[in-house]
Amino acid sequence: MRLTLIHPCIGRRLGAPYIRSWQMEPLAPAVLAGLTPPEIDITFYDDRLERIPYDEPTDLVAISVETYTARRAYQIASEYRRRGVPVVMGGFHATLVPEEVQQYAETVIIGEAEEIWQDFIDDFRTGAPHPVYRAVRRPSRRGVRPDRSLFTGKRYLPVGLVEAGRGCQFTCDFCAISAYFGNTQTRRPVDEIIDEIRQIHKPLLFFVDDNIAANMDQAKPFFQALIPLKIKWVGQASINAAHDEEFLHLIRASGCQGLLIGFETLNPDNLRQMRKGFNTMNGGYGAALANLRRYGIRLYPTFVIGYDQDTEETFREVLEFSLYHQFYMVAFNHLTPFPGTPLYTRLEQEGRLRFDKWWLDPAYRYGMVPFMPQHLDPVTLQEKCVEARKAFYSLSSIVKRSLDFRVNCRNFLMGSNFFVINLLLRKEAQQRRGYPLGDEAFRGELLKVGSYHEIHV
Repeated sequence: MRLTLIHPCIGRRLGAPYIRSWQMEPLAPAVLAGLTPPEIDITFYDDRLERIPYDEPTDLVAISVETYTARRAYQIASEYRRRGVPVVMGGFHATLVPEEVQQYAETVIIGEAEEIWQDFIDDFRTGAPHPVYRAVRRPSRRGVRPDRSLFTGKRYLPVGLVEAGRGCQFTCDFCAISAYFGNTQTRRPVDEIIDEIRQIHKPLLFFVDDNIAANMDQAKPFFQALIPLKIKWVGQASINAAHDEEFLHLIRASGCQGLLIGFETLNPDNLRQMRKGFNTMNGGYGAALANLRRYGIRLYPTFVIGYDQDTEETFREVLEFSLYHQFYMVAFNHLTPFPGTPLYTRLEQEGRLRFDKWWLDPAYRYGMVPFMPQHLDPVTLQEKCVEARKAFYSLSSIVKRSLDFRVNCRNFLMGSNFFVINLLLRKEAQQRRGYPLGDEAFRGELLKVGSYHEIHV
């Protein structure tokens, strides 16, 4: 049996290369390959890096779908299905809107694949796969090992991706992660993660956990076990972790170089609306930032602008805040309602969505605001986000922040890459503008299949 795994890109402009900063190793196909019986011949194509040879012989194509890649995934599926090759899809988008995804694939995997994939493969081999397989519980993470041999020969950024835990216990109303995992987190056994890390030879590791501090009782022994490895790593955490001195000590001792933290907004009313009031606990941002700076933890804060209390003044406030604190990196993003989230449902009920399924609308481009904000024009919100990125990544800002030798440039690895990363993001601020969802070279209609049915396993 021949299996082809595909990682779709967001889209592709005619005659233009894909955006370099988006090209890290994708874990989803590697995990799927690790779950696949060894006698099956696996081929992997990353749509961001290479052209897909649709006429190459294969028996089955598997695609992991996110909302931003949905249109492109359906284009790829259509090309294979026109050639008589069946397609199975899974991932976040497939779980949040399975009825849509099943229109473009013979089979849809709903939920995490660890306890479903083998059943599907067995059914496929006997010629009787079901249209839908749904996980009825969070699977055990024990024994799951990504097969990184898929990445051999592909030109990715020099960062090794590792997953220690999956999910988050918070209930932020805009977050597709919370909707997908039901506000829960599962973690892998520490010894298995350590063994995996020993096999990765990259200068920097990225723990892709949605919130690496979600369960402190489990996270702290894990960081303790990392210390002897003498690695350098970055990850994602909620800001409440910044008030735990033991946590801060352990992450620095274990090699933490920086954290992505969702600040989202400086407005307490917005925080309450997005169900993220915990950001203001124990003295709020000021106390948290002081603690993180004491331990030399670089920050990549993300801001989400477009909630009901936001105005044009909001952009000035978050930009001044970011420049004052000299963050290593910052993301100024407009609010985006993802299907399956409480935010999407609320905006839909209020009649504020500008598109019926923005992720599929041919008129939609990356960076467009797909809803009607309360106090901002959608185009103004879109343009102000771009302006904030340009201002933060201006040459004068980059130079000034590079002089922060206590945090930003306190060691050779992160100091030497500071200019590379910031100049890349400076360039990307313009590249992302108007980026298409789906390949502009695709011709013809998306090929659909039959009706939606479901089986629980």
